[in-house]
Amino acid sequence: MLYVQHHAWSILLRLYHWCFALSIVALVTTGLYINAPWTNTMIEGSSSFPMATMRYIHFIAGFVFTGAILARLYLLFFGNKQERFWDFLPVTPKNIKNVFETLKLYSYISDKGDHRIGHNVLAGTIYGLTFLAAAAQLTSGFYMLYPESLAWQGWGLMLFGTQQEARFIHHLLMWYFILFAVAHLYLVIWNDVKTKEGLVSSIFNGTKYEPKKL
Repeated sequence: MLYVQHHAWSILLRLYHWCFALSIVALVTTGLYINAPWTNTMIEGSSSFPMATMRYIHFIAGFVFTGAILARLYLLFFGNKQERFWDFLPVTPKNIKNVFETLKLYSYISDKGDHRIGHNVLAGTIYGLTFLAAAAQLTSGFYMLYPESLAWQGWGLMLFGTQQEARFIHHLLMWYFILFAVAHLYLVIWNDVKTKEGLVSSIFNGTKYEPKKL
């Protein structure tokens, strides 16, 4: 079968993806430690400060995570065609149809999906929800990071309640990102094997493929 090559993802989209992914790895690892340290906390205050180190890495990763979200927000409106929200959210009849075609492909009811150069709409919808979860995660994080800031405390109290309630929500959202990462890895590899569109390699080189229409 012959395939046609298409440019799918800009450099900024690919940078966003890897900053987002790597920051999540760092945030989850350090977040789990901060919640339940697995080293001897008796060494705190000596020559080693593992909790302080983990918190510092967590905060740096949090700023990278925030920068990635801001970059993706820009691309939702000013990116190329397949990076804008209109292309991958269920906001048009064509996109809604794509959701059902993708579900049939994923459930092995059909072997022919509705091919997209960008995201399929089912994935795009999940990414949209993940974007909202990320916004809540970074907002709750800054609320806890800056207890002396009247602005952050005002927003934080209104959205999350007390600092302890915000910490609980922050921890629950962390598990969403863990589950999202596992499902995401499985589905992109499955798609790469099933559809031969180069989905995995596209996030490195920006290029995807579709069958040539004869």
